[in-house]
Amino acid sequence: MKSALITGITGQDGAYLAKFLLDKGYKVFGTYRRLSTPNFWRLFAVDVYDKVTLIPAELIDSASLTEALKVSEPDEVYHLAAQSFVGASFEQPVGTGQVTGIGVARLLEAIRSFDPKIKTYQASTSELYGNNKKEAQNEETTFSPASPYSAAKLYGYWMTRIYREGYKMFCSNGILFNHESPIRGLEFVTRKITNAVSRISLGLQKKLVLGNLDAKRDWGYAPDYVEGMHMILQHHEPEDFVFATGEAHSVRDFVEKAFAVVDLDWHKYVETDQRCKRPLDVNHLCGDYSKAKEHLGWKPKVKFDELVKIMTKADVERWTRWQKGEVFPWDAPNHLDELHILSRALKA
Repeated sequence: MKSALITGITGQDGAYLAKFLLDKGYKVFGTYRRLSTPNFWRLFAVDVYDKVTLIPAELIDSASLTEALKVSEPDEVYHLAAQSFVGASFEQPVGTGQVTGIGVARLLEAIRSFDPKIKTYQASTSELYGNNKKEAQNEETTFSPASPYSAAKLYGYWMTRIYREGYKMFCSNGILFNHESPIRGLEFVTRKITNAVSRISLGLQKKLVLGNLDAKRDWGYAPDYVEGMHMILQHHEPEDFVFATGEAHSVRDFVEKAFAVVDLDWHKYVETDQRCKRPLDVNHLCGDYSKAKEHLGWKPKVKFDELVKIMTKADVERWTRWQKGEVFPWDAPNHLDELHILSRALKA
């Protein structure tokens, strides 16, 4: 039986990957941050909480990473943990660099010291490309990071390649374009939209406030992408791969499709506010996954329209259950209003 260690197992990708690997017969371990309020709802939501072994660890603490390796003795490590919200990286640039960037070096060095034969997956991101001029980005496209988050990820990307080439370790980057699901965090625009649309349709909310409606992204379905992560580590040699859908859609497109699911005219409910915009935004990202298709046999199963329907219907269903008084693993009822937080920050 193979053993896998997933850093950041409580996140969207970590939960889906844990389920995928368990179904493959793996013994799954996962690191998590000790918090005063536990954040295991996604593991409960995908029904894996009692099937995985959890290990407390911090990316700023090398000793805890070494301990996680000793406890799990993994054949494969999937490094997903990070400060992963682009907007927050502008508020916490130094912390993002420490966790999302240097944390990769700490983990790779721990793996090199413990067992350099461990196969390692590094979660890279399409944000690396920034505002480049290419219509579609692939493994050869020049990087141009446009946020502290993407700059930190760029450091992690290159450290992964350096350890691969310098120490002959099996380390690979998965350059994943945006991938969403019903268990995406509410700080991300897709889930912010579907959550608000569902509340508006049920009379629980009056409007949705957003920033840049013109930004275009390549949005896919997270369960498809975690399958690709596994494929990368089963490949005969370590390489870097782009995962995407090959389609770019604007935030406005996502809003329109989500409101259409509940038969409402989005123009009546959506407002824009400068406080929701980033200091520097990426205008257009669209991925070319030809290499992954050719070498791994990977391709996305769920495209844009179906993704929006899946997410919107899931949030409508959950808010409906909540109105009936049901109790189940979920994040939305405890989530603070983002604009309220931003407005307070501006007054400080």
